[in-house]
Amino acid sequence: MATPVEELLNMLFDMVDEARNAPLSSEKCVIERDKALDLIEDVKAQLPVELAEARKVLNNRNELISNAKREAEELQKRAENEARRMISETEIMAAARKNAAEMMAQADHKSKEMRNAANQYCEDVMRRAEEALGEAHTEMRRVQAKFREALGLPNGTTSANRAYDAETDQ
Repeated sequence: MATPVEELLNMLFDMVDEARNAPLSSEKCVIERDKALDLIEDVKAQLPVELAEARKVLNNRNELISNAKREAEELQKRAENEARRMISETEIMAAARKNAAEMMAQADHKSKEMRNAANQYCEDVMRRAEEALGEAHTEMRRVQAKFREALGLPNGTTSANRAYDAETDQ
């Protein structure tokens, strides 16, 4: 669709194009001055309106481009921040996994140490109990021997009253 200015210019062009040649010249023509001046005035009147509309369109276009650039920059910044956050979370997760693995290794090591210490303690308690039982057994034999001696009984032992010997049991 042609604008009013384009229509007026087309009318002026047609007027010049259809005009009769001036006498003795092929390059010059005769047109109605008043009509041509009226068309030129109409063009001059319409031109500022058209220019203002063109400026509005241009300004709108520039504003749209500006907004689009701003939005693109914001989107890019958000994407970069999100990427940084995700990388940070990944690093945090990796550090947490590493710490968890270290803690598990320490707990396993501590557990083995405690198991070894408990086993050693049990061995020590059983050894001491065995020694105490052995000493008690020896003391019982000595007391029994004194008791038999005091009663005047022979000191020999039969299988029925023989003393318990832990070493022969093994």
